[in-house]
Amino acid sequence: MTSVTQTSPPRRRSFTAITVAVFERWMPDPFLIAIALTFATALAAMLLAPKGAPDNVISSWYKGVFSVLEFAFQMILILVTGHALANSPPVRRGLGTLVSLVHTPNQAVVLTFVTCAVASYLNWGFGLVVAAMLSREVASRIRVDFGWLVAAAYSGWVVWATGFSSSIALTQATKGNRLNIIEQLTGKVTPLGEMIFQPYVLVPTVLILVAVPVAFMLVRPHADDVVAWTPEPEQAAAAKPMRGDHDAPARRADRWPVSSWLFAFAGLGYVAFTWATKGFLIDINTVIWIFLMLGIALHGAPVAYVAALNNAARQVGSMILLYPIYGGILGMLNSTGLAEVISNGFVHVSSAHTLPFWSYVCSLFITFLVPSGGGHWAVQGPFVIPAAIKVGASLPASAMAVAAGENVAYMLQPFFALPVVAMAGIGIQRVLGYTVVTFMVTCAIWIAVTLFMM
Repeated sequence: MTSVTQTSPPRRRSFTAITVAVFERWMPDPFLIAIALTFATALAAMLLAPKGAPDNVISSWYKGVFSVLEFAFQMILILVTGHALANSPPVRRGLGTLVSLVHTPNQAVVLTFVTCAVASYLNWGFGLVVAAMLSREVASRIRVDFGWLVAAAYSGWVVWATGFSSSIALTQATKGNRLNIIEQLTGKVTPLGEMIFQPYVLVPTVLILVAVPVAFMLVRPHADDVVAWTPEPEQAAAAKPMRGDHDAPARRADRWPVSSWLFAFAGLGYVAFTWATKGFLIDINTVIWIFLMLGIALHGAPVAYVAALNNAARQVGSMILLYPIYGGILGMLNSTGLAEVISNGFVHVSSAHTLPFWSYVCSLFITFLVPSGGGHWAVQGPFVIPAAIKVGASLPASAMAVAAGENVAYMLQPFFALPVVAMAGIGIQRVLGYTVVTFMVTCAIWIAVTLFMM
């Protein structure tokens, strides 16, 4: 037993060190990757596409940059409204109540993973914030390795792309959306239920909820190797002091919650009325609307929600920069015919049975290059869906296979882990070594699903 105890920690540290070294040495900034992918797409279009004349490549790139601005802003709103909702006092109190139920590291990691998975399934921005907040809350009450715990919290995000805020599922369920490729090619809008409520999505989701916590318990650091969380002094609130009299009518109005509650009641009432008269339908705008109204209601004072939204907006700088670049890539893919060329290549190696699997494998690699749900679909969707139509594969299954690849690859692609580790107060290097475990477990589950259930 003594020899096992002595040798196990070095093996874990070595495994983590290898992962960290790979990302630190070979993973450039996502902005640089987007630039490189832009040039690669332009070069491929000029060499392979039927309409790859340089002037067409340049013009389609320019038009594409501005064609996705509506969608880009929708994705930004999903993040900031989820972030603001997670920071509302009732949600924070609820997290504190949850944490009071656990007393051991294994209980803590199960609670953290499952809670973050549920939050991520509902809203990916909400899940990211809950992951950071819950990790700190748990670590403040239980002695546990903080890197291991934050990794488990972030691993809960592994279900977002097949949940309610899935960029791919929501765009295909939104009529007239710029990225609704199924509608553009078939004229049909795919309801959200046909995307995320199918057995080939629900079964792997349940398996992940069971398998990943077990895997984390198996790789839990030895007690002698635990690096616990050391809380740093909290900084003062970012909000600037009000000018003038604190009790002035305008200042009291800023803190009056009734106006927020009436506003939120009207907004949620509209959703209830729409569902009652037109049926239960959810698209991107509905998700944003619900989280906006809930956040306003739960924060109470109007000025409190403004402060929460300002804090959330600090996390979206990279998204503002990257989404238009991916739109330019989409423009080149579509206007030059390069997407059709790639689609034909997929047709040659795929059948109706294997196309979802190859879509999933391709998605794993594309996610490393395009770390963005909408941007990813803008790149891969234009050749996966045409290929699925040609070979007779299920269009919803092919699209969700792409989403599954996103789910898995983000456990190694640190783009969306960065806001979590920043809010939690830990280095990304300590977290990546453990999320590799999540990657291996979930990758195996989805390979089996794409081969035998889709």
